[in-house]
Amino acid sequence: MTLALDTAAQDLLFREARTANTFTDEPVSDEQVQAIYDLVKFGPTAFNQQPLRIVLVRSDEGRERLLKHMAEGNRAKTATAPLVAILAQDNEFHEELPSQLPHFPQAKDMFFSERPVREASATLNGALQAGYFIIGVRAAGLAAGPMTGFDAAGLNKEFFGDGEHSVLAVVNIGKPGESAWFDRSPRLAYDQVVTTV
Repeated sequence: MTLALDTAAQDLLFREARTANTFTDEPVSDEQVQAIYDLVKFGPTAFNQQPLRIVLVRSDEGRERLLKHMAEGNRAKTATAPLVAILAQDNEFHEELPSQLPHFPQAKDMFFSERPVREASATLNGALQAGYFIIGVRAAGLAAGPMTGFDAAGLNKEFFGDGEHSVLAVVNIGKPGESAWFDRSPRLAYDQVVTTV
């Protein structure tokens, strides 16, 4: 059986796509980011909770605030990427549920009244949305460089400061530059991952 998605799209989104480590200085426009969001917002989340929140870092001042919280090995590429997205989960996502889940507005209080439950759900569903976001960046013909090497507490305080958000990942975005890619690392085989019972 073949996939419905054509081979070129499969390559763009998966087979040929890798984490970019260098970028050209070609800017990433607001229109491109809007198009990415308008595509990936349709990815499913439990209870349609949509906990992902995104801070786009473009300015020199914003980048300076970001770089001091990045791991040493991630600073140079983050300093030169045309656009950087800080992806965080909103741990108070449940406040939006009555409008985003109109057929079941009581879900807000029935399932998410306790903070630990909300945080666990926001982590899982925010990570799903982060994955959709990376695929969306690729669909826009751009390269993504997702990273988790950072001081999470520092980033949370620096860019959110309200105690209601938790940073999940930082993603460098742009056109790949010279020597952008490391060699492709191995992948597990189908029978190492999939079990039928």
